[in-house]
Amino acid sequence: MTTSLSLPLPGGQALGQAGRRLAGLGLALLLPAAILYLWHLAAFHEWVTPLLLPAPATVLQALVDLHDSGDLWANLGISLGRVGGGYLAGVALGLALGAAMGLSKTAEAYLMPSFKAISLVPVLGWLPLFMMLIGIEEGLKVLIIAKAVIVPVTINTVKGIRNIAPGHFEVARIYRFSPWQTLSRLIVPSALPSLATGLRLGLANAWMALVAVELLAASEGVGFLMVHSRQLFQLDMVMASMVVIGVTGWLLDRILQIVERRLLAWRVTAY
Repeated sequence: MTTSLSLPLPGGQALGQAGRRLAGLGLALLLPAAILYLWHLAAFHEWVTPLLLPAPATVLQALVDLHDSGDLWANLGISLGRVGGGYLAGVALGLALGAAMGLSKTAEAYLMPSFKAISLVPVLGWLPLFMMLIGIEEGLKVLIIAKAVIVPVTINTVKGIRNIAPGHFEVARIYRFSPWQTLSRLIVPSALPSLATGLRLGLANAWMALVAVELLAASEGVGFLMVHSRQLFQLDMVMASMVVIGVTGWLLDRILQIVERRLLAWRVTAY
């Protein structure tokens, strides 16, 4: 009687993970590839007039032209600067407001009704008022973006703090944690998953708000680039700008997702 032993091959687990990642990537690319192919067929057979639906190759050439002229990076840099300023301001205010309402029932009773009423007004609903108050300069863009960020950050901060078990705060009091120790060793690690969700939603809102405000009140940026191209009826440039907006938004979300994984790994070690 013989007994065969099956030993794991070196690197087998890594190969399996790589295979799953490739399979996931293939599934993720399946729908964009199908849309691109249908777009190519529609343009090639002129199911829609080229004046209304430029071919993919034409849009790609428009992207190349934007790159070569420097317009792409100049306008994208301006837009990213606006997003960065508005996002940081919105995150700071959202964290402060959420922490106040999450840690204090009194603060929540005073602030939450007004916060809910203000948050229910769409971002673009504030645009006419802000335009009359501060004009259409850079302050308007930053303010609109910050408003879009504050809501998800505040809500998820309150949720994360409220989900902390009351017994954890009792333990912190028993060990006589200082306010800083309570914040750094209890509140932040415990609420981090919810905080990370708020930060990602805030970034998505910030990018969408930026494009919206640049479409309406800007003379620079990727949103303005789209409007300017539409006014000249350059649909290839319009679609090229849409590709830039979509890809940039996806990349920003991926970067924040990587940061979130690192932070959550730190949360595990902190415990």
